[in-house]
Amino acid sequence: MDILTGKRTFSSLRPLDLSLCTKQQITDYFNNSYDLNESIFLGLKDETVFYKCPDRLRLPLVFYYGHTAAVYVNKLMLVGLIKERINLDFETIFETGVDEMSWDDTENYRMGGSYKWPAMSKVVEYRRAVRNLILKVIEDTPLVLPVTMESPWWALMMGMEHERIHLETSSVLIRQLPKDMVECPEGYKYGPLKTIRSCNKWLRIKELENVSQNKPADFPSYGWDNEYGEVVCNVPPFEASQFLTTNAAFLEFVERGGYMSQDLWTEEGWMWVQYRQARHPSFWVCDQGCKSGCGADLASYSHCKLNFGQLNEVKNGLERHKKAKHSNYKLRVMFNDVDMPWDWPVEVNYHEAKAFCKWKGQGYRLPIEAEHHAMRGPQLPTLAGTASDIIFQEEINANLNLQYGSSTPVNMFPPTKAGFYDVFGNTWEWMEDHFNGLDCFNSHFLYDDFSSPCFDGKHNVILGGSWISTGDAASRFGRYAFRRHFFQHSGFRLARSLTEKVDLPARVVDTEVFVLGSGVQANKPCLDSDLQVVHVKSTHAAYNLDTLEALEGILELEFGYRESFAAVVADLCKNYCSFFHVSTSSAVHLGSATGRGSFELSKHFCRVLGVETCGRLIDAAMRLKAERYILYKGAKEIRIGDKYNLDRIVFKQLTWIPNEVDSHDLVLITHLDRVQNPKAWLVRLWEITKPKGIVVIASKDGNWDKKKLNHHLCHRLKCISSQEVPFEDASGEGTATVTVWRHK
Repeated sequence: MDILTGKRTFSSLRPLDLSLCTKQQITDYFNNSYDLNESIFLGLKDETVFYKCPDRLRLPLVFYYGHTAAVYVNKLMLVGLIKERINLDFETIFETGVDEMSWDDTENYRMGGSYKWPAMSKVVEYRRAVRNLILKVIEDTPLVLPVTMESPWWALMMGMEHERIHLETSSVLIRQLPKDMVECPEGYKYGPLKTIRSCNKWLRIKELENVSQNKPADFPSYGWDNEYGEVVCNVPPFEASQFLTTNAAFLEFVERGGYMSQDLWTEEGWMWVQYRQARHPSFWVCDQGCKSGCGADLASYSHCKLNFGQLNEVKNGLERHKKAKHSNYKLRVMFNDVDMPWDWPVEVNYHEAKAFCKWKGQGYRLPIEAEHHAMRGPQLPTLAGTASDIIFQEEINANLNLQYGSSTPVNMFPPTKAGFYDVFGNTWEWMEDHFNGLDCFNSHFLYDDFSSPCFDGKHNVILGGSWISTGDAASRFGRYAFRRHFFQHSGFRLARSLTEKVDLPARVVDTEVFVLGSGVQANKPCLDSDLQVVHVKSTHAAYNLDTLEALEGILELEFGYRESFAAVVADLCKNYCSFFHVSTSSAVHLGSATGRGSFELSKHFCRVLGVETCGRLIDAAMRLKAERYILYKGAKEIRIGDKYNLDRIVFKQLTWIPNEVDSHDLVLITHLDRVQNPKAWLVRLWEITKPKGIVVIASKDGNWDKKKLNHHLCHRLKCISSQEVPFEDASGEGTATVTVWRHK
């Protein structure tokens, strides 16, 4: 079947200058983004491949084909550029992707169990409808320049850049499929395999002061939230390899048993090696029948020639890999196996890069984010506008923007003025820094959880873009990150500090993050002990609030007082529904904390959904529901007895309001004082409220009165009541501000 709703292309336009772009340029960039993403799927041989799982930690490819279209609709609804949805079912099942939070996650299927995905013909039809809708939005909506974060047009820019991110995501997944399921599409061009071999020299950078990492808020291009803010630091003298580490350089590590030497790996890295039975980089192909990471009915597939069932004959390849000749290795590029291009950069995850550093010897490490900025050398100041950004320049002297459909030799493109090759493009580069917001980080209400859930100390920064990076991902300001086990088109170069006991401005998140189902996991810096790093708190508000002390305090406040804030507000909700003649079929409590409010609502509502952002709090609520009691502060006990209808309650940890929340007769929100971006929680309240239903907004601090809320709530919600109500807490009696809003 034809999966294209536009035209085939593997050529990318440059991004939009938001200070002077025209409607025609916006139309062209949108079509190009949409076309590129669809064209990458032309490499699938038939419709059945869309339902395969190339990676057992990811979803089937049909999800990624439909996902970006659904995100356009969801974001444009938030800013009012469209008034009606196209297909709510599709905008729910295709809404949220997967950033697996562990390398040993169970097989991922949406909605629990083995989900039946819609027919491809329906998904293609949906993408076509979304394309036509957006083209009409561009045509009909007045364009006011410059387009800024406050403009409704920002939502459309967000959709286009999100689409380009998934061009990379889908390409990695397609690259993991069995070869007989893919074919190289017409017009797709790989890079040259060979070049003149060069020695990988070490280049020195002297100490630099006031190295700045930031994107100005008024820079005239789209940016993701984590790019804004600023960090300024001094960079101690260091040296780094001129080129990215090549396949040829990594070969020696493989042949000398690097994947079998536990002492070279971090604890987390070695667990990953054992789990994946990794013996070489994931896109290398040998003849040993190595285990693949495919899922579902592809779980037994091996990219490495032999049938998976023959592994026992070669003892998982361990002995034979010790003797493997490099001539046996090939490389899986997007759609083919090719003779190993030894001059291309090796593509590995963070664990593999760190093990290579350890194998090289004392002092070897990966660069840090500030050093990457230093290796770029002098650049035009940002006051020059888009001309200062490589992706906007007339001649892009880097393997970026899909000039090729693969990596290229590491010395093919010219170096930066500091002498380093492929600082931009070819492959992403792993950094030592944990991903975190810059100082003064603020999320955007349209995508509050784009970056912040990854500020957990488990995600490392990647910089520079890859051969398939386009748009913002190829920008000098682009900051991205993945879990350390993650496969991407990512490589690395080596770095060393030039002084002992150096204070290295690597930013390491030291906030303890509680993961539901796993608790708090160890999170040690992976650097030599003689390097002093910068320990920082996560810039994600929920992680800093989600402490053991906070849990114990909230349990005390919710269950230690008969007229607690949660109990009083829940009782008010019952009265409001009675007074305003609202059905009691279903309620959702946003900010359910440890559950008292949701438990109280279960006495009056047939279905109750409790939504909470903090892991410890939702864990406590779930334990109380399951066991009816909980111990805290060592010996104190809470018991909830039989007065609640626990079978009516479902608790979910969510970082925003996705479509799966559905719509309810009552929407209660009580956590605006402790979320990162209150507007992100307010802007969708109208859509999750049934017609004639009500929204109840309660705050203990008095900050959220009718006047302030009117600035953020959709015009479809009308205030019908506002009052101050007393409640009990540790200081005696407090007063809450409670407003009620009717869905028109």
